[in-house]
Amino acid sequence: MTQGALKKSKSTAASSKRTNALGPKKGQRSIAPKKASLVKQRKITKKLTSGLITKTERNLAERAGHLELLAGGKKDKEKPKDKNAAKRK
Repeated sequence: MTQGALKKSKSTAASSKRTNALGPKKGQRSIAPKKASLVKQRKITKKLTSGLITKTERNLAERAGHLELLAGGKKDKEKPKDKNAAKRK
């Protein structure tokens, strides 16, 4: 007896696995330090990095200010001067 063609089995979907449950979620999910010295160190580094970030953002805003892409450029600096002059009159 001859048999018909074999039916191809359906492939299982690979997306059914949960990869999110294994790893940490996106974003900063680190464990905070408990020792006083480490807490102090983290606080200082956070303060210094935030200062660096604001400086670089200011520099970028000044450079791209003429393109009017970012706030804080040359045109934003001129606007408050006009408002003060209008108040004086």
